[in-house]
Amino acid sequence: MGVLASVPKIAERHFSASEALVNSGVTFLFALFAWYYNIYTLPAYIAHDKNKGLSLFRLMRSLLLGLAVMFLLAYVQQLLLSHLDFGPNMLMIEVRGILINLTFYMFLHLLYQSHQNQQVGIELERTKADNLGAQYEMLKQQVNPHFLFNNMNTLKAMVETNDEHTVDFILKLSDFYRFTLESRKHDLIHISEEIEILNAYMFLLKARFEDGINLVNTVEPQYNSSLIPPFTIQLLIENCIKHNIVSLDHPLEIRLYTENEKIIVENPIQLKKSQEFSTKVGLENINQRYIHLLNQKIDIEANEKIFKVKLPVIYEYYNH
Repeated sequence: MGVLASVPKIAERHFSASEALVNSGVTFLFALFAWYYNIYTLPAYIAHDKNKGLSLFRLMRSLLLGLAVMFLLAYVQQLLLSHLDFGPNMLMIEVRGILINLTFYMFLHLLYQSHQNQQVGIELERTKADNLGAQYEMLKQQVNPHFLFNNMNTLKAMVETNDEHTVDFILKLSDFYRFTLESRKHDLIHISEEIEILNAYMFLLKARFEDGINLVNTVEPQYNSSLIPPFTIQLLIENCIKHNIVSLDHPLEIRLYTENEKIIVENPIQLKKSQEFSTKVGLENINQRYIHLLNQKIDIEANEKIFKVKLPVIYEYYNH
């Protein structure tokens, strides 16, 4: 900027090295001030105005301060080159200062907006990757090989004993996997659809454990139109079976109910003697989906007797 400002002086017929040098120095000092001032005020701009676009107040403040600084520099120039006419010379320098300040302000703003767009793009890619990972983990847990293996064994036993519920079992198993294929395409489904999935899942479990497992569902009908990530409750019940004894001697009663705008899955703690290694991926998966969709975490409460998972109710409209 300093060199560019001295070009007109150099091009004059009566070239004065001292005038060109002082003129260039004044412009250089002001450009240095304007550049670092705009950078220095950028953090405050990011913190307060990142969603407001160009800040008119910040621009005017920068221009006014720039005018004051440039006036001081013009006065210094007048002291060094007293033969120059201060009025026209000062006006020319002030105009130059405004143009430099505007150029730097617009350039840094453009740079900042570009940075923000990159950050948004990175965040979208990260969210997409997290969502795909969550869907993959959900799918792995839904099409659990052990679950399929156990159901095939149950079906084999039912066929061998000519159980009258064999056809119903096959239909429910088919329904459950159909739900799996359909629901995994969506981020959210209605509670009524989730309960339909749950009923098919519980039928399969009852065929295997008989009265060793029971689900008491007291969710009020008013919540049927609210939303939930698919297979959330099914994963929680699968988690209950994984960690607790399920038998006719020690039946596992799972409660599903609502309280304070939360859907609660509750089960008594009757831990198996040989505990399976828990990575807690299932609960973390559910938690991450709620953070992504609702910006809220699930609540987990546990004591010596009861284990509860509380899921925030999701409504289709935020102004519910």
